[in-house]
Amino acid sequence: MNRRPRRRRPTPAPLPQRLGIDPIHLKFPPAGNAAGATAGAPGTNPPTARSHLLTRLSAASPTTIDHMLRTGAFVTADGTPLAPDAPYTPGLEIWFHRDLPPETPVPFPLHVLHRDARILVADKPHFLSTTPRGSHITQTALARLRHDLDLPALSPAHRLDRLTAGLVLFVVDPSVRGAYQNLFRDRQVRKEYEALAPYDSSVARALPRTVRSRIEKVPGIVAAREVPGEPNSESLIELTEHRGDLGRYRLTPHTGRTHQLRVHMNAVGLPILGDPYFPHLTDPAPDDFSRPLQLLARTLEFTDPLTGAHHRFESRRTLQAWSDPDGWAAA
Repeated sequence: MNRRPRRRRPTPAPLPQRLGIDPIHLKFPPAGNAAGATAGAPGTNPPTARSHLLTRLSAASPTTIDHMLRTGAFVTADGTPLAPDAPYTPGLEIWFHRDLPPETPVPFPLHVLHRDARILVADKPHFLSTTPRGSHITQTALARLRHDLDLPALSPAHRLDRLTAGLVLFVVDPSVRGAYQNLFRDRQVRKEYEALAPYDSSVARALPRTVRSRIEKVPGIVAAREVPGEPNSESLIELTEHRGDLGRYRLTPHTGRTHQLRVHMNAVGLPILGDPYFPHLTDPAPDDFSRPLQLLARTLEFTDPLTGAHHRFESRRTLQAWSDPDGWAAA
């Protein structure tokens, strides 16, 4: 009987997190495969660790690399600074913190609704990414919670779009992360969203409606889109009430494609208020928080895979256009 080889545990980082962000980990390639090898001598190692880092971290200038080496910014597994003249060592592991670019602060609070030894449920505001990505690093729910609550091992069980507010489940104990991630993978979590969109009586007569389509997200294009082919997404759309030409909708996704609810609402003629992608692509300024996407992850409901307890969490947030329609219209 062939046994699957045990996965090697990662070497613990010798540097602490900085503002909730892990240090970067690099492992030097084995002999003869390293970037920065002597010109004209394929299969050889570079003469120094510095030579390799100059090529490996080509986005940084030589001046920056030299400064980091002089100040001990690169450290090995036991926390020893990498010497500026250190020779290249195949398989060497190093860690360092990159300089973080300035970010526009997201001026809204991040609330914790539940926390125990295993999980944490946060009520995320609009405009705050769930995890670091692209230009959003420290201004993310994960970085804020790790830093503010001193929970360096915190990790997300799933993700919520940056422009969408509402509930996100995080895992406190990394040893049980897989059990909670599998709930989402296996569609064992019931999620309900609330959205505000135009009220159209002709469309409303066809609700509730289950929308199925094929959605694809092309790298480099910001908005996902519907394409011909076998459906890979499904959403239930229901009208709960309306005030004049504004409707309040309950959305229940049965799959989790990128931008799924926004795509499906637009497809039925009910684009969500404040959406910069649908029906037309706009480009609001990074510090413009005046018209948030009127989409809220209202509830999360599931059976705890470890305790068997039934959990139901509900967001305490309200959508701006419903509570202050005049203010929204004037924004």
